[in-house]
Amino acid sequence: MSAPSLCRWAIFGLCLAGLAAAPAAARDADLCLIAAERASAGETLSEEEKKTAHEACLRALSDTASITQKYQFQEADFEIMGTRPKN
Repeated sequence: MSAPSLCRWAIFGLCLAGLAAAPAAARDADLCLIAAERASAGETLSEEEKKTAHEACLRALSDTASITQKYQFQEADFEIMGTRPKN
């Protein structure tokens, strides 16, 4: 196989991998925000739900470049965990 052909297949594979990762990031953001909304409404979350939502918030926080979204995910995480970081 020639080098240009290999490069095309490599780029195609990387594009497919990137598309597969995108829905996971959206699910993390949704899970984070929905859990925060439930906690804000007074619903008690189990420890497992808190842990899963906290991890989703951290992934969503690291995946976004938007300062506004970072703030929203951080606030959502505070709502879920019930604490703010100590300065």
